[in-house]
Amino acid sequence: MKELKLMKGNEAIAEAAIRAGADAYFGYPITPQSEILEYLMLERPHERTGMIVLQAESEVAAINMVYGGAACGRKVITSSSSPGISLKQEGISYMAGSELPCLVVNVVRGGPGLGTIQPSQSDYFQAVKGGGHGDYRLLVLAPQSVQEMADFVGLGFDLAFKYRNPVMILTDGALGQMMEKVWFDEQKPRQTVFPSWATTGKSTDRERNIITSLNLDSLKQEKHNQKIQDKYKKMKENEVRFEKIECDNAEYLFIAYGTSARICQKSVQLARERGIKAGLLRPITLFPFPEKAVLELANLVKGMLAVEMSTGQMVEDVKLAVKGKVKVEHFGRMGGVIPSPDEILIALENLIKKIS
Repeated sequence: MKELKLMKGNEAIAEAAIRAGADAYFGYPITPQSEILEYLMLERPHERTGMIVLQAESEVAAINMVYGGAACGRKVITSSSSPGISLKQEGISYMAGSELPCLVVNVVRGGPGLGTIQPSQSDYFQAVKGGGHGDYRLLVLAPQSVQEMADFVGLGFDLAFKYRNPVMILTDGALGQMMEKVWFDEQKPRQTVFPSWATTGKSTDRERNIITSLNLDSLKQEKHNQKIQDKYKKMKENEVRFEKIECDNAEYLFIAYGTSARICQKSVQLARERGIKAGLLRPITLFPFPEKAVLELANLVKGMLAVEMSTGQMVEDVKLAVKGKVKVEHFGRMGGVIPSPDEILIALENLIKKIS
C-alpha cells in the first residue's frame, strides 16, 4: 500500500533508497545534498532493513566503497554535489569499465570550482559525456519534481542492473531543498539472490569471478570497449524517456529538463496567453538523449529555445539532433541564479523576432 509523505527532494531520495531495498549507502557531506546522508543516519535503516549507511573519509573513499559493494552484486548508492562528483569521476570510470551497477546522485550546485551552494545545471557535460577518462557513458535520469526524485531511485537501480552500468540521477539544489507531497511504494525486501557475475565467494560450480577494469592486452581491451559501446547502443534503442507538453500545434518549442522544465511550463502558459503557440519537450533521460523526438518536432516548428541554468550545454545536443532543420538558441542563467518564466518568454520573443 502506498504511503504519502511531505518531504524535501533530498529526503525523498534517501527514503526511496531504503524502500527500494538498497544494501548500502556510502557518501560524504556537501551542500546542497547533505540531507540525503543526514536522513539515512537519522532513519537508522539498518534497523528497518539491514541497510548499511557509512560516511566515508572522502568522496574518493566513498566511490571506491561503492565499487566494492557493487562488485558483490549489491544495490549500492552514493550521492554528492558538483565538486564532490568531480572527485568521484575516477571511480565511476572504473565501475563503467568493470561493468558494475550502482546509483549515483548529483544534486548540482553552481560552479566552476567551489562556486556557490545555489542550484545549477552546469554539470550536464560531465554527466552525459562521461566526466572521467575513457569511452564510457552513464545512463542519466533528470527529475523535475520531488515525486520523480523518489521514483527514479527504484528505476535507477533497475536500469543499473539491467545494463550492468552506473546510473546517475542528475538533479539540482532547488529540487533537493524543495518540499512536496510524495507517494512511496511499500518496502521492498533486500535481495538474497545475487547475479552470477558477482564476487560472492568461491563456488564449486563455476570459475572464479574476477572483476577489473584493467586489461594490458590492447586487442582484448578494444573488444571489451566494443562490448560496452554495444550496450550503450541498446540503451539508445530502448531507454529514451521524455515528456511533451502542448506540442501538438506548437510553432515554437522550449527544450528543458529538471527545474528549468518546471519553469518553462509556466512560460508556455504565458506565451499562449499572448497568442504564441509554444510547447515544451522535457528530456527525462539526458543519456540517452531523445534525439528522434527532437528531430521530429524540428520538422514541425519554426524555432527552438534550449533553457538551462548554465552557459549552454544541452543546447549542443539539441543542435546536433535537429540536423540544421530549424534555428536553435540558448537561454540560461548562471552561478546559481534561477530564471523566471517572464525572462524565458522574453528570450523566446527575441528568437521569434530573429526568425521573422
